[in-house]
Amino acid sequence: QVQLVESGGGSVQTGGSLRLSCEASGVIFSRAGLSWYRQAPGKRREWVATITNENSRAYADSVKGRFTISRDNAKNTMYLQMNSLKPDDTAVYYCYLDMGRFYWGQGTLVTVSS
Repeated sequence: QVQLVESGGGSVQTGGSLRLSCEASGVIFSRAGLSWYRQAPGKRREWVATITNENSRAYADSVKGRFTISRDNAKNTMYLQMNSLKPDDTAVYYCYLDMGRFYWGQGTLVTVSS
């Protein structure tokens, strides 16, 4: 059974940094495409960043230059380094794994105060 567990969320002030982690189990992690999504209060879930199984990366325009997605296949873990955080980054952040079948984590809350 595939499980994704996010961690690293919390509360920071504008300009601060956080690093989110997503640890996977029950899957051949190195073969998976991985993404981060987020959902702000009252808004639809939106895509944030993707890293492929070949380490190609893509980012939403809203986070480009501030967020960095990475993966450590030896640890079955994906990361999202978030710098220069803004109040608009406040959301529940979800990891997403694509192996042809799709899996979501439970989410971790990030709150950025002004």
